[in-house]
Amino acid sequence: MAKHIAMAGKGGTGKTTVAALLIKHLVEQKKGAILAVDADANANLNEALGYEVPNTISSILVDMKKGNVPTGMPKETYLQFELHRALIETEYVDLLVMGGPQGPGCYCFPTDILKRHLANLDRSYDYMVVDNEAGMEHISRQTIEDVDILLVISDATAKGVRTAGRIYKLAKSLNIKISDAYLIITKTSDPAPLQSEIKATGLKLLGVVPNDSMILDYDLKGKPMLDLPADSPAVQATREMFGKLPL
Repeated sequence: MAKHIAMAGKGGTGKTTVAALLIKHLVEQKKGAILAVDADANANLNEALGYEVPNTISSILVDMKKGNVPTGMPKETYLQFELHRALIETEYVDLLVMGGPQGPGCYCFPTDILKRHLANLDRSYDYMVVDNEAGMEHISRQTIEDVDILLVISDATAKGVRTAGRIYKLAKSLNIKISDAYLIITKTSDPAPLQSEIKATGLKLLGVVPNDSMILDYDLKGKPMLDLPADSPAVQATREMFGKLPL
């Protein structure tokens, strides 16, 4: 079974960049097979990794709600076929994109199939890295069960750190097991002014990610974070941080 590493944080904190840098670290350290799951409704992990997305889980489920199933094909067979097609496979990392909300109403049948599909995929990987939105919808619905390592990302503001604390509180209120949880602060080299706020979150500070002009340049040009050079300040900082994790 894969080790589950979940990222959480509000938009604009650099959460997806940190997720991509974690995946880069796992690839470079040859840690094993990696499944990246973009569970943020504002999905852009694929861009950080440099992958094209042909389809999302959400669009598949919406199509099924509308009854767009080939005539004569059982719904479960069709859904499993489409779920397999939605998996983006590359040499080092595979990616599954959940997509945006499915709209009003409950559709428990495909959600249950999706849960079983992810459980089956889980057995084929050593790591599942999940990029969540702040509300962690797919974890709260237990589509993705249990978290070995939760990384909560904040920018270098008191408001941001307080939001990280609320996200952690939400995570602890969910009916799931979280083995280890850490805080990562981005866009600063010195967390000292935020020490009291950090302590109040109840999270262990894993480290900080400094401002990095290379990250801005790669974002501007649409270049994948996996290609960042070793002398990138963000790469250096995250490599040191991730080396502390029980991976």
